[in-house]
Amino acid sequence: MKLLYKVHEPMLLREFLQHQHISKKSLSAIKQNGALVVNDNPVTVRYQLVLDDIIEIHLPEEFPSASLTPSDGPLNILYEDDYLCIVSKAPGVSTMPSMLHPHDSLLERVLAHFINHDETGIPHIVTRLDRNTSGIVVFAKHQLIHHLMTGKISKTYVCIVCGKIPLSGVIDYPISRKGDSIIERQVSANGKAALTSYVALHHSDDYSVAAVKLHTGRTHQIRVHFQAIGYPLAGDTLYGKDKRLSRQALHALQIEFVHPITGVHIVLQDSPYKDLRSLIPML
Repeated sequence: MKLLYKVHEPMLLREFLQHQHISKKSLSAIKQNGALVVNDNPVTVRYQLVLDDIIEIHLPEEFPSASLTPSDGPLNILYEDDYLCIVSKAPGVSTMPSMLHPHDSLLERVLAHFINHDETGIPHIVTRLDRNTSGIVVFAKHQLIHHLMTGKISKTYVCIVCGKIPLSGVIDYPISRKGDSIIERQVSANGKAALTSYVALHHSDDYSVAAVKLHTGRTHQIRVHFQAIGYPLAGDTLYGKDKRLSRQALHALQIEFVHPITGVHIVLQDSPYKDLRSLIPML
């Protein structure tokens, strides 16, 4: 994989790379197993760039982990280019392999897609979802692209909760692992900072629909936070008792970001799956 840039202001190549947020670790890898090229000539970071120079950054080749088994399972691609592959995850599909679900993960489906289409990159998970949460998942096609995307994506979820929530709110409770559990999380003064905001979209007799923004990315954050304020998610039997759905009523609805290479502002949406739409017609 290579990145192409056109120079709009004279500067040292080292300074240009810093402006592109290429870390020292990534630059070291590029020096060892990639290449820096300006106007078709190999150069070093000390090269003085001039107006309209064309820079090529040849990224080191990557290879998938031997523990991954490519899977030709269904894959719903929402957006793809040379650097990113963004897909819709159905409920019941793991984002990555686990002890309980070692094969046919979304990661392995994307890997198979890359292999079948002769992609030079390998998938790196930028955003992940719980197995029974549906919606948008972002994959980068190289570790450097993953690095450039981290923390740069605005995410909006839609959820159905038990009870009638206020019209809007901010939930600011730290979250930690619960006891010796490898799965369950809890609100705890000793936990890591976690911030969630929401706006109610719909109220019914015994449940509400909310649009939710994550300002941090803790495991089970939305599920734990809504339980903590007394409105557990519908269908979430880990953090509540509601069984009107066979899974928690949570969907990654929208992402928004500036493309790390092209600079294009991108907004993507993914319609909720049938089980959520059947419960709340407005979805």
